Amino acid sequence: MREGVTISHRGSVYEIGRGRGFYGIWIAAAPQPTPVEWWPETQDGWYDAWARFTAIENPAAITAVDEPLPGSLSLASPRDRDSLRLGGVALLALGVIFGIIGLFPDYTEGASLSSSAPEWIPHVIYLLAWSASAALLLRSGNARRAGALVAAGTSAVTFGLFLADLGIVIADGTSQGGAGLVFSLVGWLACAAGSVLGLLSRRDGLAARPDGREAWLATTLAVIAGLGAALAFAPPWDSYVLSTPAGILGSGTLGNAFKNPGPVILGNVAVMVIVVAIVIIAALWRPVRQGAALLAGAAIPLAAQVISAIVQVAERTPPQLFGISPAEAARIDLTIDAGLTAAFWVFTAFVVALILLSVRMATTPAGALPTQASPYYSPGIQPSPGDAADPADAAGPADPADQAPTSGDSAPASI
Repeated sequence: MREGVTISHRGSVYEIGRGRGFYGIWIAAAPQPTPVEWWPETQDGWYDAWARFTAIENPAAITAVDEPLPGSLSLASPRDRDSLRLGGVALLALGVIFGIIGLFPDYTEGASLSSSAPEWIPHVIYLLAWSASAALLLRSGNARRAGALVAAGTSAVTFGLFLADLGIVIADGTSQGGAGLVFSLVGWLACAAGSVLGLLSRRDGLAARPDGREAWLATTLAVIAGLGAALAFAPPWDSYVLSTPAGILGSGTLGNAFKNPGPVILGNVAVMVIVVAIVIIAALWRPVRQGAALLAGAAIPLAAQVISAIVQVAERTPPQLFGISPAEAARIDLTIDAGLTAAFWVFTAFVVALILLSVRMATTPAGALPTQASPYYSPGIQPSPGDAADPADAAGPADPADQAPTSGDSAPASI
């Protein structure tokens, strides 16, 4: 009799379940209470246990035991979660369509996004991120989880950016806003709602405390990079030198986040706060590879801002920006040299650090071999050719709810 043990799934030879403080694999026909292998009672522990179980057991023979694991999280049945996932995909697709339409009509101040490369490039990058997220949500396992988190990270940061654009209309009057802004805002709202449904469709949607020195180091580095990016977002990025054959007329900078009307400042502050919050959540998320997806989603809009600024500097700067008419500029042979400030390059460095950190987190091994020696532990066990696991498992353990055949609406538990 196995006291304190609850079995969640059973195969032809082995069964998997939860004991007191661990996940374990037992021989189904054996009465011994000690598992042949066990892992710590963490999210990574469950994924590693499930991956091992599906490797040594015939996947076709795996069935769910109707009794749930004690303390497990079950927000919805697999059928309900699948409906949420497909609803998320539909909303993301709808949002992308609205976003594409929004590129062409007037956006703000009588100009469309498509009329200026520095304006349409970041918006297209957002749309590509949401499109990729929708495609990942159509897959299973780790890809599905990554898709939901990337969409959530991108939606969170772009909330502040769209709020700043809307602030221009609020500050200067509705005449400054066009149909392009309306379509783009509706597109963002649909994508944000789709990312929420995608997160709800995940069975394992909880963050947990980090463990281990490396996890704390990654958390610290992420917080530093997030704070650095947020602080460097505020100062001016664009520098200009106006000169004529007679000499330099003047120089200055543009783009200070706090030298704008109040509603625009609110949007800029929202970007800064959300970036820091999302980076901290991503660094604390477990498994760490899922935190990497959330961090990557947040970094995408920031990288888009970097690209936009570089493209803007490469374009010809209109003299009207400084209150000089084209005729007057031609008369005095005005030259405008555009550049980027040190604050921009600091921001770029922190964004690159966030991207590299997300890559590092994504490649962190799932790690957990059995933490104790077991008299029944036999590391030499290998699946026979007839019992080979699905090739998709080679890329990492899939979402248990998607992997195993189940009876009714039961599914592997997660924490």
